[in-house]
Amino acid sequence: MISRSMKIRNSLLLVLTALIWGVAFVAQSKGGDAVGALSFNCIRSIIAGIVLLPVIKLLDALGYGSKKPATSQEKKTLVTGGICCGLALFLASTAQQIGITMGTEPGKAGFLTACYILLVPVFGLFLKKKCGFNIWIGVVIAVVGLYFLCMNGSISFETSDLMTLLCAVLFSFHILIIDHFSPLVDGVRMSCIQFFTCGIVGIIPMFIFDMGHSISGISEWLTLFADADAWIAILYAGVMSSGVGYTLQIVGQNGINPTVASMLMSLESVFSVLAGVVILKQFLTVRETVGCVLIFAAIIIAQLPAGKVKAENVNEEQGQADL
Repeated sequence: MISRSMKIRNSLLLVLTALIWGVAFVAQSKGGDAVGALSFNCIRSIIAGIVLLPVIKLLDALGYGSKKPATSQEKKTLVTGGICCGLALFLASTAQQIGITMGTEPGKAGFLTACYILLVPVFGLFLKKKCGFNIWIGVVIAVVGLYFLCMNGSISFETSDLMTLLCAVLFSFHILIIDHFSPLVDGVRMSCIQFFTCGIVGIIPMFIFDMGHSISGISEWLTLFADADAWIAILYAGVMSSGVGYTLQIVGQNGINPTVASMLMSLESVFSVLAGVVILKQFLTVRETVGCVLIFAAIIIAQLPAGKVKAENVNEEQGQADL
């Protein structure tokens, strides 16, 4: 059981994660358009894994690698967690890109993807993850807020939308996998394994679809990387959005209720809109403002004491600590 101050710190790390993801939205869009969605996801993941290798060495040298695996069982748990996270991340990000490519509008895709904040507590019930009544209220308010923030068109569903909903399901699994493994292993090491897993698995669909599974296709594919803007987007997404963002997610989720964590990370949608206001000189509509206010209100409600359920969770955690 971690202290209250540690929980506050980890919550702030998740907010920082959402900020990094939200600001990186423009870079991700441009990078995917420049080199292809599958190539972009694959290369950014491998770059993120490479970036974390010296970070791990530095943290060990400074004495911060407190969860460095020492036994074969600890190493097995670390590798298992990293591979599971990597596979979940690959499947989720690929489903999202396919949905957008098939025609789901960006705003609608953002809303459908963020539905993981509703799916996480539902799936968590099967894993005996309890949520206070205030968290369920917060989830509903957050979903309404995301609708106002992201949705400008029809609520009707197409095949592409169902693929994007599948992405939300897979991101829910990703969050719950991290919730299981993050207290057991070193977060930075698991994140590094996650990215290499995601990148290596992504090579196969990248070769088939983006490279045209041929020598001539590979040659044509390589010419896409002559554009400096493409590399700026890839490097930013690889280092910041993936390397920093997803690592902060793993570290920040430690000891945080997965449903609350998913709500904090849903601030990505809010920060992406605010980034457009600051960077692109766009303006918030009344509808978007209402959406932002509702999401912030939902997160505050979810952080309030939850009475009986909270007490049960504390007693359960204390019982586990005694064991």
